[in-house]
Amino acid sequence: MDDMFSKIEEMELRREKVKLGGGVKRIDAQHDRGKLTARERIDVLVDEGSFVELNPFIENRGMDFGGAESPGEGVVTGYAKINGKTIFLFAQDFTVFGGALGEMHALKIAKIMDLAAENGAPIIGLNDSGGARIQEGVLSLDGYGQVFYRNSIYSGVVPQISVIMGPCAGGAVYSPAITDFVFMVEKTSQMFITGPKVIESVTGANINSEDLGGAAVHSTKSGNAHFTAASEEKVLGEVRRLISYLPSNFEEKPPKAEKNNARDTEDRVDELLDIVPVDSMKVYDVRKVIAKIVDNEDFMEVQAGFAKNIVVGFGRINGETVGVVANNPKMMAGGLDIDSSDKCSRFIRFCDCFNIPLITFEDVSGFIPGVQQEHGGIIRHGAKILYAYSEATVPKLTVILRKAFGGAYVALNSKAIGADLVYAWPNAEIAVMGPGGAANIIFAKEIKESSDPERTRKEKIEEYRERFANPYIAARNGMVDDVIDPRDTRKVLASALEMLKNKKKENPKKKHGNIPL
Repeated sequence: MDDMFSKIEEMELRREKVKLGGGVKRIDAQHDRGKLTARERIDVLVDEGSFVELNPFIENRGMDFGGAESPGEGVVTGYAKINGKTIFLFAQDFTVFGGALGEMHALKIAKIMDLAAENGAPIIGLNDSGGARIQEGVLSLDGYGQVFYRNSIYSGVVPQISVIMGPCAGGAVYSPAITDFVFMVEKTSQMFITGPKVIESVTGANINSEDLGGAAVHSTKSGNAHFTAASEEKVLGEVRRLISYLPSNFEEKPPKAEKNNARDTEDRVDELLDIVPVDSMKVYDVRKVIAKIVDNEDFMEVQAGFAKNIVVGFGRINGETVGVVANNPKMMAGGLDIDSSDKCSRFIRFCDCFNIPLITFEDVSGFIPGVQQEHGGIIRHGAKILYAYSEATVPKLTVILRKAFGGAYVALNSKAIGADLVYAWPNAEIAVMGPGGAANIIFAKEIKESSDPERTRKEKIEEYRERFANPYIAARNGMVDDVIDPRDTRKVLASALEMLKNKKKENPKKKHGNIPL
């Protein structure tokens, strides 16, 4: 018995050494940078007392890099619960070899990813690493490959979330890029392929880490980050919030939330009459429309700072998770460009992966014209929207709030590409192009020969609007299922979602399609 107690004591001493990571000095240095340690981050993220660590005693096989030990191999892995739901996670430990990834570090991550996929639970990665462990050479590169492979193969199997909480450079950035959502901490996290010093030596450009790959850059310019917050605690709180909307895997439906004093779906929402101007030339913020339709005005916007002409995110109607895609006339008249096409296409595909119904609020003048857009590949990028909606088999609803013109009307979940139901407000204008442009073409001769061309032009625009651009033409031809009172939008959508909750549709059997990337 005495021998067993001594063995247990030795085990606990070893465990405590692992928990200390790189030691008190390095933990203090991490705190001095305004950063939490890997284990502190886990405590903030998961339900209290729920974390179970796996493989704490793994170390690198070399053990000869200057005699340095690697407690825990620079990464903490295990499983836990968030809001009572099982999740798997890894948290890189910057106090051990700067969180650098080596062979056994990667093995720990790969093992936890395999467990997540096999058990149908989300995987969350807390990234804080100096990159590849140079001492291990090609073994560290192979380790990255092991992780990338699993990111790719498990895509669409379980939700994958990356939280960037420090530097993330070189090959390390590709794992977050494959995952579904990327969170970044403002001022303390960065992502880039090549760092500032390399860029300066190769190109001569002088730039610091934050301006090159900080949270502000990736959330507004590159679109690589989906969410940012001012502190690690706030970022981790947002991860918990996101998890609350999502199913654990592709075979489950999203969790249903309690109504929690949500507006009754039978109530009319009178405020909607004041938000969207009937005049199609006037702007408004579509987020105000979304807020009045989702439960408790609670909407979790995704990529809020990037491609602001399209709004995407998660909300609930009657407690059920929905994915929302909406043109925002406040920015670029709500038109579609390259970035907004990419943004909404990827969001649509995520929702379809995980059985989240899609609601599209449409107010679009078309695809943005211009040489830069054409040369940048707007045809290819815009085609992604058509592909994503056509491929999606989840319940798909569209509400045309005002304008729906040209190819953009077709792309944004029209009946032709698979919408289950399309609704239009009575002020909706649905046509090949806007009344102004159409009148200029159709009635060009009358306008030119008129004694008062401007007056004739205005008359012809109104004539076109009344004869061709109203919602009843589309309704007459079955492309709009109903023209509804704006105040009833929430009620109508709730009813449609309830009707479609058991929808089953399968696309033709194939290996996989070839989206225009």
